[in-house]
Amino acid sequence: MNLKELAERLGLSQTTVSRALNGYPEVSEATRERVTRAALQHGYTANANARRLAMGRVGAIGIIIPADSSQRFGPHTAEFLAGLAERLSAHEIDFLISPLINNDEISVYKRLISSKRVDAIIVSHPALVDERITMLAKAGFPFVLHGRTEADVPHSWLDIDNQGAFYQAASHLLDLGHRHIAMIDGLKGFTFSEHRELGYRQAHLERGLPIDERLIIHDRFSDDIGFAETLRLLSCEPQPTGIIAGSMMTALGVSRAIRAKGYQVGKQVSLIAHDDVFPYLNASNMVPSMTTTRSSIRAAGTRIAEMLMLQLDGAAVTAMQEVWPVELILRQSSGPPVR
Repeated sequence: MNLKELAERLGLSQTTVSRALNGYPEVSEATRERVTRAALQHGYTANANARRLAMGRVGAIGIIIPADSSQRFGPHTAEFLAGLAERLSAHEIDFLISPLINNDEISVYKRLISSKRVDAIIVSHPALVDERITMLAKAGFPFVLHGRTEADVPHSWLDIDNQGAFYQAASHLLDLGHRHIAMIDGLKGFTFSEHRELGYRQAHLERGLPIDERLIIHDRFSDDIGFAETLRLLSCEPQPTGIIAGSMMTALGVSRAIRAKGYQVGKQVSLIAHDDVFPYLNASNMVPSMTTTRSSIRAAGTRIAEMLMLQLDGAAVTAMQEVWPVELILRQSSGPPVR
């Protein structure tokens, strides 16, 4: 039985049947179950290669990762790719990872487009002003941005509320009575890092409290940097009594440095981490348990895969622009400053 025959038997359009079988979110659960049961009953199996040929697709999504893996590839990227793969596998679509050498991403994107080896591209780690977005939009090539930019061209994107995340974290510590709060976050220039600093500053501004610029740190996410910067911060006068870490990897180094100085996390120094819900770094199981601003980067990968498929099926790019809220989870690592 082919797709047309299955659709006629169900009294549905071929498009609806195809989307039901491929897990598109706009198809109701009842319709999906009905179509799936009928496909199993009548032995219908989609021919992925035939479908790709008919639609002029190669069945692959492109993503660029730096050859210097320390720049971006780490637990965050691994979780993102896992979520992406889970969703794309339902469509029998692969993703092609291209290495970035000499930091010339534009050339790599142009090569991917001209080679016709991918149907769409995922762009990550955007800057506020990002020429990659303008180039891809002008080329008319399908892509989804993980993050946001100020580029004034129509495009699809998914981001979390980074400003709200650090606003919540800083507000929580300030309302507990902390007056010297450090933030250790990602490199300057990236949108997420700029937005997080805005949230940190907003919390202080609303309360009429001054900001010690020495306590704002921008660097790469790593245990080593978290450790070194926290040792330096705790040598300042006045010492910070609260620290907001931009990643769980940074928070591990921060926590280690606090203990190395003879202090207790959550007592003399409170700590809040941005947690991307890593299965192997459970904030609840740490000692003390870690207060976090929580979002799932794996879920983001899954949703971006869905957005790519919708875009390839003709959905308007401006209809897929999402900001996900971030939740503050209070645990033992944050408390009032010890006098």
